[in-house]
Amino acid sequence: MGLAKFFYEIYKNIGAAQVMFESTQNPNTFKHAVIDFVMSEKQRELIEFLNEQAILALAQTMPPNELKKKIQTDLETLSQEFDIQKIQKIDALYTKLMLFQSFCTFDFYFLLKKFDSSLMERDFNYMPRFEPIRGEYITDDLKDFIAVAWAMPLNEDWSEMLALLRNLKGIEPIAANTWNKTIQRLRQVQNSQILEKIIKLTTSDPSYQAFIPSRQERLFESYLDGLKKEVQETLVKIEKEVTSSRADNLLKNIFGTTAVIRLKHYSETTNLNLEKKRVPLFKYHQPLNYTKAFLLDYFKKNIREFSDLVLVRGKWVTAVLSGQMSEVYQNIAEISDQITEFDEALSDEAAVGQKLKNLLLRVGRDREAERIIASLIKDTNDKALFYITSTAQNLIALAKTIKSLLEDREKPEPQMLINWKELDKFVDHPIRDTGVEIY
Repeated sequence: MGLAKFFYEIYKNIGAAQVMFESTQNPNTFKHAVIDFVMSEKQRELIEFLNEQAILALAQTMPPNELKKKIQTDLETLSQEFDIQKIQKIDALYTKLMLFQSFCTFDFYFLLKKFDSSLMERDFNYMPRFEPIRGEYITDDLKDFIAVAWAMPLNEDWSEMLALLRNLKGIEPIAANTWNKTIQRLRQVQNSQILEKIIKLTTSDPSYQAFIPSRQERLFESYLDGLKKEVQETLVKIEKEVTSSRADNLLKNIFGTTAVIRLKHYSETTNLNLEKKRVPLFKYHQPLNYTKAFLLDYFKKNIREFSDLVLVRGKWVTAVLSGQMSEVYQNIAEISDQITEFDEALSDEAAVGQKLKNLLLRVGRDREAERIIASLIKDTNDKALFYITSTAQNLIALAKTIKSLLEDREKPEPQMLINWKELDKFVDHPIRDTGVEIY
């Protein structure tokens, strides 16, 4: 029963290491441990400054653009700190650790139970009673063992890897002298080719050659890529928070609140239902909502009052000048009404809204419905974008005209309107102040 005793001795020796690997669910634990083990203090400090908490703290003290440049510089410095020799050392150590893990997590218990059915897993107080068995019962087990055992660099020094595990867990999962004896025994068995001979005999295949898969990990490259990705995600998060904060400030300045809701159907609420079905979303619901809010709260009040004053009561030098402003004003008024109609068309009672609702019921079981709904939402988004850009273009044109009017009012001899003084009688506040505020 020398073969069973051979496996049992290994099983006892690596028992604690086996438990350690099985209890470590996160594979990144070992990756970070290897990187940290090889790094210098300077390199550790650089990485410490690149974690999310450190970057978020730094974001409180510098503008986003400066922060982005600094982080990029730090990443480049970190990359330069790892020369080819250090990278190779990291990759080699991690490869050795992964080979050791594969060896330790080999199912020795399953193999040994074939020799002693009473054997309990990792009960090393029990004295096993191994019985003779037919060789073909363990042929596949021997092949699997050879694949993990002979893949290890048995002639190399394992002290660094053992020191790494000691640093990681605070205890030795396997003592150095115990592992060295295990390695020595494995070399003897490998050199004797006894396991290969057993396989040849039990399979009646004298040409059998063991297949030893090659394994070479590239840890540092993937680690650096992962770090860069995490840093980029943190920077994007900060940028979104800054943008959101700026947007909130603008909303408060313009509308007096951040709770600005003017659209009922082309909205975030509808998007939640679309997201559940994993179909395209309403991309421009926020900007279109704010556009409509501005048109309702400002255009149809302050801007309309000013425009009515200069267009209706103003005496223009030429009809062309007043016609240009009147056309732009009318365009904006029409777009505002179109946005309302656009939003109402998406209600459950309207044609487009009903179509969308019915298509959503078929999503997941009807590909044609998914194609149609994607096309419908694209067309809807295109319309929303058109309303946003058209409103912006017309508001810019209107603002330029208002600016020209304000400049014209201050001239000794106005060249656009000739009755500015007369218009002052029809307003409670100075025309210039109202115009400047609107502009």
